Amino acid sequence: MKIFAIGDLHLSFHETVDKSMEAFGAGWEDYENRLRTNWLERVSEEDLVILPGDLSWGLKLEEAVPDLDWIHALPGRKVAVKGNHDLWWHRIGHLRTLYEDICFLQNDSYLIEGTDLAVVGTRGWITPGAEDFTSHDEKIYQREQLRLQFSLEDAKKKGAKRMIAAFHYPPAGARQKESGFTELLENYPVTDCVYGHLHGAVAYGSGIRGPVRGIDYKLVSLDYLGAKPKLIAEASAE
Repeated sequence: MKIFAIGDLHLSFHETVDKSMEAFGAGWEDYENRLRTNWLERVSEEDLVILPGDLSWGLKLEEAVPDLDWIHALPGRKVAVKGNHDLWWHRIGHLRTLYEDICFLQNDSYLIEGTDLAVVGTRGWITPGAEDFTSHDEKIYQREQLRLQFSLEDAKKKGAKRMIAAFHYPPAGARQKESGFTELLENYPVTDCVYGHLHGAVAYGSGIRGPVRGIDYKLVSLDYLGAKPKLIAEASAE
């Protein structure tokens, strides 16, 4: 089994949602068709794809359903975390009844069947040191750390010996390569961390990247990857 990741799909197939990303320039030309073609070339039904947030521009679940259906129709199992634009993401219990092949992570983890590898994660938030970080941001930052801890502990209880973490926001900055998120990750057997949210050449370099204290951090936003799901790891049955 191969494990891929790609974030920020920003789909808008519902007839009332007109939010094509093509207006944002380089990297977004015909992105839905390019993503579908690249996904079909790389991903098999036995594989898993991690989706680190911003799946749909829909404001309500009914507006996001055509986008989720589109993802569902692609091969492989999918594990998603919430992005800052996923305003349709409510009632997690109901969401989890919609698709057998899409796992919506929230305060828990996804243990890959027959392996000791789990996917953990949360949306994340901007971290201390960011410009205009406020007391309100601090509250959300602390809450997201708690959600991450719930996810990591759930994976541990399930017997995971290896973990891949997924965030929407970068868990730390390029210069200040540590935060409450990275400190938590380092207390568990996390080998890789993927995230999205950053768009455009200027922004790409603002998040933590590469190996840092034993964890390999990877930016996987769609435009950065050229709409090609990135291979993160391989897992074999025990």
